[in-house]
Amino acid sequence: MTRDDDLQRLLLAVHALTRIAALDTQNDAPAAQWRTLTLLRDNGPQRLGDLATLSRVTQPGMTRLVHQLSDAGLVTREPHPDDSRVSVIAVTDEGLVALERWLTQLSDALAPHVADMTDAEWDAVSVAAGALSARVGLQPEVVR
Repeated sequence: MTRDDDLQRLLLAVHALTRIAALDTQNDAPAAQWRTLTLLRDNGPQRLGDLATLSRVTQPGMTRLVHQLSDAGLVTREPHPDDSRVSVIAVTDEGLVALERWLTQLSDALAPHVADMTDAEWDAVSVAAGALSARVGLQPEVVR
């Protein structure tokens, strides 16, 4: 097995866990919603175009998502102080509460699927999570 194989297996396993969690939580919100709220929580308010880039979606796609999130009260959309043609998006307190609730639901949903992992397996997960998070610019540890 090569390193590429290991990385692909890891990505597929994480994708499968994400699908399992979505089914177990019966949460019908799109994954992009939670990703966007997490990006805003971790990186602070963002220009719409920068947020689209961070999330790796098109600007029109992010515009639609931000409208939905704004309508739900999860984000605010304000004109940039120096350029009114540009929107700055920020997560609201309600958005942070919704994100925290979802993260708790996610953890609770995944717990039974990983309950029998050994300490060595958890150590391996911790090392992999730290190494990969650092490579993609995520904060090494999310404080909750």
